[in-house]
Amino acid sequence: MKSATNTRNSEPATSTSTTGLPEFPPNDLTAGVDWARDDHALCIVDGRGRKIATTTVEHTTAGLRDLTNFLGRHGASEVAIERPDGPVVDALLAAGLTVVVISPNQVKNLRGRYGSAGNKDDRFDAYVLADTLRTDRARLRPLVPDTEPTIALRRTCRARKDLVKHRVAAANQLRAHLRNVFPGAVGLFAAIDSEISLAFLARFDTQDRADWLTPKRLGEWLGKQGYSGKVDPAVLHQRLTDAPRGATGEHATSQAPITAAYVTLLQTLHAQIKALSTQIDHQLDTHADAHIFTSLPRSGRVRAARLLAEIGDCRARFPTPETLTCLAGAAPSTRQSGKLRAVGFRWSCDKQLRDAVVDFAADSRHANPWAADLYNRARARGHDHAHAVRILARAWLHIIWHCWQDQVPYNPANHRALQRLLAPQNEAA
Repeated sequence: MKSATNTRNSEPATSTSTTGLPEFPPNDLTAGVDWARDDHALCIVDGRGRKIATTTVEHTTAGLRDLTNFLGRHGASEVAIERPDGPVVDALLAAGLTVVVISPNQVKNLRGRYGSAGNKDDRFDAYVLADTLRTDRARLRPLVPDTEPTIALRRTCRARKDLVKHRVAAANQLRAHLRNVFPGAVGLFAAIDSEISLAFLARFDTQDRADWLTPKRLGEWLGKQGYSGKVDPAVLHQRLTDAPRGATGEHATSQAPITAAYVTLLQTLHAQIKALSTQIDHQLDTHADAHIFTSLPRSGRVRAARLLAEIGDCRARFPTPETLTCLAGAAPSTRQSGKLRAVGFRWSCDKQLRDAVVDFAADSRHANPWAADLYNRARARGHDHAHAVRILARAWLHIIWHCWQDQVPYNPANHRALQRLLAPQNEAA
């Protein structure tokens, strides 16, 4: 198993499944599409970089059909675009065209080839995309889309992640509101948006109603809610008593609907996040690569699904571990000029992929001794937590890449770096 290799000493691997573009484009023509929300600009150039045809189509079913027909009439079968998904890409792939993705950051820098102004213009960008596809063929790769199950899983995971962000924002808004009108409820339970905390605020939404509580009454209410916390009701009641008093009377009554609105919003978000988590679990069960990502330490279900969805299942997309680590933002960015050499944070990367990988790596150190050792040694060298986690993420990505390419689960017994670390402990035992 390749994942057993000590990734810091292993040689870069290659993949025979990687296919590039032919040396010359079919019919000596290349096209570029600058997509937008309402319409899309299209440009076709010949082998000398001269414009052959240009057009603009609307973002409708008829417009996308006109787009593919326009390319077909002119004999252009290779198209460069700035994004790897969406209805435009789906239409191009469905028409049997070769799609090449050139990122917006690259296009921004490439404008300087054709003038110093650097102005943004959709039609000009379509030309830049088409001409770059003509001139930079050796370093470009055609888009090979992930399978439908992976795309569906990715959309579900991202939707859940968005809802979690909304939940955090709503919880912060509720906390800020309560600090003004009912401070005692803010630190009563461990989390302001926990199930028991929201139930409490639904029943005792003002200081006046909370004043009715005694330790005994609070204990009886918590028992009816099935409260599983280990904090004694008398301690909780003391927290309410010690906190600054909130608004009372008419002012409290006028603020209660705001509290109720936040509580209802958070309860709804909790329910929808739970529903999407269930959907993710079902989608993961039926995915062919699930066994790879669920085998990783502390990966769980949602975390494993996010890793799978963001990495995808197209092996040709990442021919080496380095291509994966760079896109994930786990490899540092090095700039060198003369005697000056600077190594810094890699800003240009797939943010969704980096977030998924860093989230996994940060938690893996609590279950895997090798990960903990790598993280601790990075901290000992003076790196902060975020930097140490990225170092660990880079090492994990090499292992994940080998498991992913070979389609085998992670096996700690075959992880040689881990076994070398455990050997002294096993001998001592």
